[in-house]
Amino acid sequence: MKSTQSLSLGYVLVTGASQGIGLELARVSAEHRHNLIIVARDLSRLEEVAREIRKKYTVDVKVFAHDLEMEENVHALVKEVENLPIDILVNNVGFAVYGPFAENDIPRVMGSIALNVGCLTLLTRLLLPQLIASQGKILNVASTAAFQPGPLMAVYFATKAYVVSFGEALRYELRHSPKDTGVSVTTLCPGATATAFQDAAHFGNSNIIKLVGMMSAREVAIIGFAGLMKNKSIVIPGLKNKIGSFFARFMPRSILLPLLYKLNKTDL
Repeated sequence: MKSTQSLSLGYVLVTGASQGIGLELARVSAEHRHNLIIVARDLSRLEEVAREIRKKYTVDVKVFAHDLEMEENVHALVKEVENLPIDILVNNVGFAVYGPFAENDIPRVMGSIALNVGCLTLLTRLLLPQLIASQGKILNVASTAAFQPGPLMAVYFATKAYVVSFGEALRYELRHSPKDTGVSVTTLCPGATATAFQDAAHFGNSNIIKLVGMMSAREVAIIGFAGLMKNKSIVIPGLKNKIGSFFARFMPRSILLPLLYKLNKTDL
């Protein structure tokens, strides 16, 4: 693979980098002169992204095609990148399953848990020694869904709650126990974002999206990357998302759950 010279010595590893927020986080990282390791299932799409970024930003881009739902592929990826200096890990890959849980396709449900939780956790653990050595950074992509239960997207909301809880706990450990390692952990919590994610989850016509609208993936990526560079713990892009997340934490569940159920439906 042809390499190009960059001002950055280290790499940003981005999972789910072929589209949506992951793609835009890769582009924003390149704009800031970081070399890239981009990972997704679609090799041809990754190579297209790599060509675009190399040409526009003159950074090195390494491409690795893996289905990270499978644990063995996470181990294989780490083995493949073990000699590359990784300064930033971006855990972005994931997907949602929409509809009543009793009707959800079981393999898709378990696959979403494997990606949203399992891959994020394992990849972080395997790369953490290198990140500690380089005093690097971790960006975990969660969602405003993390701050409340989500009828009709029960598993997705629950997995994102895990990402927030895990990120905050790991951040504290790395900064305080037994000493400050120099590694920062930032959790990005976007609201509805205009990506292929909505189509894949069949969630694009939900009432909440009709009422609130969506931010662009680029807007989310710019705000998320800035928060990462400032070592913030939680980053919630957009005023509406900040307000909604704040009230969701304190609203009684007896009011919140029926409201979320109505908002998550597609019959407005």
